[in-house]
Amino acid sequence: MKYLFIFNDSPYGSQRTYNGLRWAVSLARKTPVRVFFFGDGVTAALAGFNPAHADYNPQEMLAAIAATGAEIAACGTCLESRGLMNSLIPQVKRGSLDELSDWAAEADKVINF
Repeated sequence: MKYLFIFNDSPYGSQRTYNGLRWAVSLARKTPVRVFFFGDGVTAALAGFNPAHADYNPQEMLAAIAATGAEIAACGTCLESRGLMNSLIPQVKRGSLDELSDWAAEADKVINF
């Protein structure tokens, strides 16, 4: 079974992204997973984004997912519109809507957060 996780929310402010990343980390240990960030979700993949008050570090969770061989991408248009073109952690590549469409077509399950 192949899973695609799509994240639309920023990593802080609610627990949606946190819970989704926790689930993705767990599943990635057992089955193929891909992760795609849209909209404000791209901020979860920023290098050096480490608020002092945060209960978790999304970059560490993404590194754990990537260590399983999972592909992780962030929407290029979303990055550009926020002025973040060159700000991603090394485990996350700049992605496109066409790539997301291909990943969705190949996935058995698409999970949206």
